[in-house]
Amino acid sequence: MHGPPVVAWLLVVLGAATGAYCLFRIRRGCPGAGTGERRVARAEALMGMGMAVMALPVTVLDPPDWLAAAFGLVFGAAAVRALLLARHGAHHLHHAVGAGAMVYMAVAMAEAGAAGAAAHAGHTPAGSPALTGLLLAYFAIYVLAAGVRLVSAPVAATATAGAAVPVAHAPELASACRVSMAIGMFAMLLVL
Repeated sequence: MHGPPVVAWLLVVLGAATGAYCLFRIRRGCPGAGTGERRVARAEALMGMGMAVMALPVTVLDPPDWLAAAFGLVFGAAAVRALLLARHGAHHLHHAVGAGAMVYMAVAMAEAGAAGAAAHAGHTPAGSPALTGLLLAYFAIYVLAAGVRLVSAPVAATATAGAAVPVAHAPELASACRVSMAIGMFAMLLVL
């Protein structure tokens, strides 16, 4: 990723941490980890880990030429899958937009890399400014709306049938994870 190395490393940590937490939510023993919730957690884990890899500074990992194509294939398939699952819940549409944004960023970064370092010395924006602006607006609105829902949501009961629910399984944590990934996506688009 181009941009300040500190921002890139913060995005790597954010993406890896949220991806790891989503992998943790996939386990069968987790409360509320039904088939649908595990499907969502798998999609979010893929997004988090993909964001972490994509955000690696170019000084650490000079991306090979095939990496953009791999990102395009993986996240293109994830976008199509999310669109097919959208009939089960509107949240899958958000996954489709996120996966589409990952494809867009991979293509834009590959084009910027093909243009060479001379074109990037003045930091000419990669990709289409109109599409980048549209995606920035989407993720900004998503973060604000989801953040308001998260803050205004009543605290879930911490005990179910006499058994305490660990904090790591709280539904608010999964929502906070989604908000943090959307903030990360916004930041990645901003430095694109």
